[in-house]
Amino acid sequence: MTRDLPVLVVDGTRFSDLDGFAREFSRLLNGYTWRGNLDALDDILRGGYGTPEGGWVLRWLGSEQSRAALGHPETARRLERLLTSVDPSNRASFETRLAAARRGEGPTLFDEIVAIIREHGPGGRDAVDGILLELV
Repeated sequence: MTRDLPVLVVDGTRFSDLDGFAREFSRLLNGYTWRGNLDALDDILRGGYGTPEGGWVLRWLGSEQSRAALGHPETARRLERLLTSVDPSNRASFETRLAAARRGEGPTLFDEIVAIIREHGPGGRDAVDGILLELV
């Protein structure tokens, strides 16, 4: 089944942070640039932002290297950058997430990105999008 789907390849050896991942992922998009916002990534995966129609395979080479690059330190850096724009009603929970990342606990950026992608594949809430993730 996957051999009939287009295969888009992310090379985890080509980046060392979220900005680099955004540049690498944007290489896959036809006429669209993703800037690292995770809500926007979810939208991109729904289609219409330069991804193939009718399902595709996202083959993530060097995924273990990416797991390290998008680990707790990079997660904390992202949360620190976003802290100034967090709604006051959400600030306490946001600061809790940031403290956990600084301690090396909780989900990492890699975990969040993988979870978002998997929501668009088999068993996910947006499985109709037909995205198959291969971590290599």
